Amino acid sequence: MEKVFKALTIAGSDSGGGAGIQADLKTFQELGVYGMSAITAVTAQNTLGVQGVYPLTVEAVREQIQSIGDDMGTDAVKTGMLFSSELIKAVAEQIQKFEIANLVVDPVMIAKGGAPLLKTEAISALITYLIPLATVVTPNIPEAETLTGLKIDNLEDRKKAAKQIKDLGAKFVIIKGGHGEENESMDLLYDGEEYTQFVSKRVETKHTHGTGCTFAAAITAELAKGHDIREAVQTAKSFIEAAIINQLGIGNGHGPTNHWAYQLKKAMMTDGR
Repeated sequence: MEKVFKALTIAGSDSGGGAGIQADLKTFQELGVYGMSAITAVTAQNTLGVQGVYPLTVEAVREQIQSIGDDMGTDAVKTGMLFSSELIKAVAEQIQKFEIANLVVDPVMIAKGGAPLLKTEAISALITYLIPLATVVTPNIPEAETLTGLKIDNLEDRKKAAKQIKDLGAKFVIIKGGHGEENESMDLLYDGEEYTQFVSKRVETKHTHGTGCTFAAAITAELAKGHDIREAVQTAKSFIEAAIINQLGIGNGHGPTNHWAYQLKKAMMTDGR
């Protein structure tokens, strides 16, 4: 019987389906990985913004992870919205308990519409307890600025920030370029010695809700399948590029990306269309 690769997402639920748990599970499925979840909070949100955040108890999150670890296990874990320092500590403990080999930390701090998704006091807990366990940390530019205290205006600033985050204990750091102002979207990977740039043409669109979650989830899925970090990032880059270009046009605000576009594109290429 062919091995079934598995990935667990520990994150918040997005009622609008574009980000969080929903985006992660869609991405895992599209990349051929069995998806599981531990929900940290329920959010009431749509393309116009976040109307409410309702955190689950630390015990509820711990038990969800425990249930997966005791029975099914996982090949990779992605963390997203963790909300509080107590929750971050509990998640870090479970990651260590089950000796998770591939941990992708997406330091979700602010929603697309500007609503805070991580308490200020929780940032230090993220730095102290979770980032040192990470295979890769995937901040966007504002998140990298928050983690490092640096102002990021150019490539050299990104490199400095990546090095500083790497020094916190992560094996790899990738600073996402979606918030940059260049004509190209450049994601910068740092392995402790070399910087690798992953570049694509920037798409002018407001329908980018969940891009960060989806990109990190795609990396998680590829790591779960045993690919190395550069292969994983390259696939994730292609996945999110297809998801942004092939717009769904849902909602009146920042709409979600198209999670099935990548596989549809691959199928069309195979058919020679």
